[in-house]
Amino acid sequence: MQEHRAIIQAALNNLPRFASGEAKIIAVTRLGGLTNLVFRVETGTEKLVVRVPGAGTEAYIDRKVELHNAQVAARAGVSAEILWADGESGVMISRLVDPAVTMTPSLFASREGAAARAGIALKALHSAPEPFDFRFELFAMIDGYLAVLREKGAALPEGYYDVVAACGPVKAALEANPAALAPCHCDPLCENFLDDGTRMWIIDWEYSGMNDPMWDLGDLSVEAGFSEAQDHEMLAAYFGKAPDAADFGRMVIYKAMCDLLWTLWGLIQHAEGNPAEDFWAYATGRFERCKALMNTSGFASHLRAISG
Repeated sequence: MQEHRAIIQAALNNLPRFASGEAKIIAVTRLGGLTNLVFRVETGTEKLVVRVPGAGTEAYIDRKVELHNAQVAARAGVSAEILWADGESGVMISRLVDPAVTMTPSLFASREGAAARAGIALKALHSAPEPFDFRFELFAMIDGYLAVLREKGAALPEGYYDVVAACGPVKAALEANPAALAPCHCDPLCENFLDDGTRMWIIDWEYSGMNDPMWDLGDLSVEAGFSEAQDHEMLAAYFGKAPDAADFGRMVIYKAMCDLLWTLWGLIQHAEGNPAEDFWAYATGRFERCKALMNTSGFASHLRAISG
């Protein structure tokens, strides 16, 4: 941790109370993060989070967009308050949501009502009165990530292009039956949800943008490994009633599509040599899960439900 103290202090010095010496660091704890350096900082009177972007992330993340969207989410009461940020470098200081636990798949399974609280939080986000910058467009992003991988000369899992081609009917159905776009998180990892037992908060807006709201619900279901019962709990809390076939089908379709997209993200991390985890295994595991869902007998019926 000592090697990061200078980086943390330099960031905090952008707050007058640290620059003047009035506030001092008492304790620093490294928090999770696959691509960034994230630290919990305690001063004795306040608890903050300092986020320093990882090397190479500037190739695929627009920090000005991220900052705008994070501020909109904070004003909507969904995310943590931002105290200072640099829209160029991406260094950000926010207030720690405390007390709250960082969610995991096992905590989503064991904490009563967690899926419902996540649904309510996502509904609040999607109802934010201010729009997000950036349009998160699934198939354009797939093309963009493929271009990055071609530049790097990186390998793809066998059959990836075949699955993209097989998604033609999905793309056609979504384009023929568009949803009203809303401010969306677009990368709802479990760890981006903080739960205090009565309310769920959402953090980390790197991939956020205007999107089909059902993307967020489908992606969270995948990340948290939700059962069908948890899916229905989340959706019922989100809609205030049981979901109809079209809404449920749209959510399931996006479960497959998010794995198709994040396969490529994992391959980029692998190509960058990111040591946070085995990203080749991460990518190929997601790809296999995407194919398995698309090959289920129910997938076509969900696609028909979208089309009415």
